[in-house]
Amino acid sequence: MKSSEIIKLLPYQKPFLFVDEIIDVSENGIIGNYTFQQNEFFYEGHFKENPITPGVILTETMAQIGVVCLGIFLLKNEISSAKKPQIALTSNEIDFFLPVLPKEKVTVISTKEFFRFNKLKCSVKMMNSKNELICRGSISGMIIAK
Repeated sequence: MKSSEIIKLLPYQKPFLFVDEIIDVSENGIIGNYTFQQNEFFYEGHFKENPITPGVILTETMAQIGVVCLGIFLLKNEISSAKKPQIALTSNEIDFFLPVLPKEKVTVISTKEFFRFNKLKCSVKMMNSKNELICRGSISGMIIAK
């Protein structure tokens, strides 16, 4: 399955799509990136005159790339334009270390911990363009084709 096919099957659209590119994907993990544009909807109020990407958006970016895109790849034989992926986040535990500012490109690196009974748990981390750790943790979700 090509990266562009995975992105096309995502159940998100702008302004809540946080995947620009998938760099590498395998049965064991995925690497992808996203660049936060200056005009993202959440910057207007977070924070006044000092826009910083909210942690919940960073978590969502890691979930979209690290769990949902990987899950679509793992279910590639079950998913089609007729049987789209259904996603439910079940848990996450994330530690934050650095802020993400407008115009910043981030890379998400996700490693599969397990995939059983349609539950996918991944160890995820987000790096900036200087290869500095922004945040890391684990995210789990249920992924099925309906």
